[in-house]
Amino acid sequence: MNAPLSQREAAPAAALNLAPNFHEAGRRYFRDFTPGDDFYEALIETHRELSDEQSERVNARLILLLANHVGDLAVLREALRLARAAA
Repeated sequence: MNAPLSQREAAPAAALNLAPNFHEAGRRYFRDFTPGDDFYEALIETHRELSDEQSERVNARLILLLANHVGDLAVLREALRLARAAA
């Protein structure tokens, strides 16, 4: 059962994790960067043979799905700030 909105809002916000954090449950990797490489490969494959417009829609949908999964507005705002600062 979910806590009332007032209790959820009062919970401390998690900090945005900027350290490499890719992993797959039950899988061990030889190098720390390998799971990130696996993700990058899956991302590129997702976009393969799509038009630019289709690719932009996939990116937008992916952002919304992952933002919903994160769910913490403070973390999402920090991610948006950092992404924009890099533009």
